[in-house]
Amino acid sequence: MATVNLSEEFYKSAQLYGKIYHRSIPKQIEYWATIGKIAEENQDLPYSLIKDIMLALNEMEDGQVTPFEFN
Repeated sequence: MATVNLSEEFYKSAQLYGKIYHRSIPKQIEYWATIGKIAEENQDLPYSLIKDIMLALNEMEDGQVTPFEFN
C-alpha cells in the first residue's frame, strides 16, 4: 500500500463514481487505473470490450462459468 497525493477534484469524482458503483474510493481509483493500463497496452480494444473482459475474468475467478461444449 502506498500514499498518493490526488487533486481534490479527482478525489471527489472517485467518491461520486464509487457511490454509484458501490466501490470504496481506493477501489474506484484502482478500477480506473486497471482500465487505463489495459487500454494503453491494447489500444485497439474499445472500452466496452475491456469492461466485458474484466467482468468475464471476475466471473471465472468466482466460479460463475460453465464450460462451452462444441457439437
